[in-house]
Amino acid sequence: MVHKKLMAARVRLLHTKLQKTGLNKFAGYKYFELGDFLPEIQIIFHDIGLCGVVSYDANYATLAITDTDDGTVIVIASPMAGAELKGAHPIQNLGAVETYQRRYLWMTALEIVEHDAIDSSAKTEEPKVIPKEEPKAIPKAEPKKKGDKLPPQWVEPNEPWTIVIDAEDHDQWNQLLIDATKLKLTYAESEDQVREMYKVNRQHYDHVKAASPEVHAEIMDMFKEAKGKF
Repeated sequence: MVHKKLMAARVRLLHTKLQKTGLNKFAGYKYFELGDFLPEIQIIFHDIGLCGVVSYDANYATLAITDTDDGTVIVIASPMAGAELKGAHPIQNLGAVETYQRRYLWMTALEIVEHDAIDSSAKTEEPKVIPKEEPKAIPKAEPKKKGDKLPPQWVEPNEPWTIVIDAEDHDQWNQLLIDATKLKLTYAESEDQVREMYKVNRQHYDHVKAASPEVHAEIMDMFKEAKGKF
């Protein structure tokens, strides 16, 4: 019954006029904050007979949704990630991570849809006519040896837009993400490919958005400029 009740909750939420109060001033788009939808969800869950409980361990954040009538459960999980807010104490960084995880878990459970950041960025210039260039070959990684660290801009053979960064220093990680993004964008031959690259690496960009907003703004400008070429 929990599946049927969860579907009923999703449909009921669709008829609720949710308002986005979050604003990304750098990229110029709005997004849902946790407080925009969670109170309404709690009311719907109470009426239908569902209960959602979020929990965390070292590797995953989980949302367990239980049917309060028959005890059946659905569990939704998300891998844990770190945050390094400037001037924040470790407990404040932990709180930022848990808030993001709660937001994404509930959005996943209720199928709450948001526009991608790069889709919401308006173009500021008229499209330019650029001569078509020959397709550029995307470099493939050498076979990885056991024990070796991943290169900073390693490319998955079957996922050409994937960025994998191996760096422990926060500032170095940010710079490698900027460099890798710039490199991958040079391979894009259409607006769809620019959008696909963002989606494939969204976990990186969400992380840097929480930890270093100014770096996130710089990367969003790079995507915006890349989209403007097509």
